[in-house]
Amino acid sequence: MRIFEFIRPPDPAAAIATAAQSKTAQQGADVRFMGGGTTLIDLMKLNVETPARVLDINRLPFDKIEPTPDGGLKIGATVRNSDLAYHERVQRDYSVLSQAILQGASAQIRNMATVAGNLLQRTRCVYFRDTAMPCNKREPGSGCPAITGHNRTLAILGASEHCIATNPSDMCVALAALEATVLIQGPKGTRSVAFDDFHLVPGSTPERENILEPGDLITHVTLPPPISGSKQLYLKLRDRASYEFALSSAAVVLTISSGKITQARIGLGGVGTKPWRSREAEAALKDKPANDAAFRQAAEAALQGAKPQSENGFKIELAKRCLTHALRTAAA
Repeated sequence: MRIFEFIRPPDPAAAIATAAQSKTAQQGADVRFMGGGTTLIDLMKLNVETPARVLDINRLPFDKIEPTPDGGLKIGATVRNSDLAYHERVQRDYSVLSQAILQGASAQIRNMATVAGNLLQRTRCVYFRDTAMPCNKREPGSGCPAITGHNRTLAILGASEHCIATNPSDMCVALAALEATVLIQGPKGTRSVAFDDFHLVPGSTPERENILEPGDLITHVTLPPPISGSKQLYLKLRDRASYEFALSSAAVVLTISSGKITQARIGLGGVGTKPWRSREAEAALKDKPANDAAFRQAAEAALQGAKPQSENGFKIELAKRCLTHALRTAAA
């Protein structure tokens, strides 16, 4: 770990002004915000992240969970994962989010990790985390050895010839299915971004993982009003039951009337370069009977564009079965 300056800005304006001095908000940034630090500190120890200044935002007023005027929910950036998972309103109205959080990491990490930190969680690709190896995400233009190397856990959706790293978050898969919105405050003012637009696929610029610009600070995430009578489920498949990242996961939010699916929202994890909203699966389920045939058809649609590598072709069928089983269980 390199020497860095640790700063506690007194208010959001000071935090934004300091962070705006950074050359970039993405990989290689010399200023980083810190909430729980459960990812950032690990990467700093590995010299993957080498910020000159770390801004502790835990004293800023972003630690509340509050109702919105339209009946939705406003979640502060520094709300801890455990507090969010066990919040009465979340468990009642947005249960898929609670389920996803409780299936991620360990209890100790959930007690420290924050909402905004989870949105910015970085890949677990072994090449990204090993500075002795080339990595286009860490050093643009250096190459992606994962494509011809160890790629069993990596992405089959949204990958490019420059990067096949998987987004590791469980929480974000549920937020994608819930159609969350990310609120951002920066040097140019405040703006809201649809969750599906926040993360970027790698394309030719894998070092750019999201739409944040220098000085941008995530302040809140909002959830729309809950859908009355919706059935929600998060299913995670992994190599072991304790503290492991998903090989495949599915977040489903279903509304069923008279045996037919009137609305479906689908998020996939463990298979995409970003939290994967499957509108193809949602369209396949619309107005279809809630049965196994429709569920399997939706799963086929969700994985239609999958591009496996040498070691992760099994993920295609695994993801199909994961989504099918999640839909079946939720509907039941």
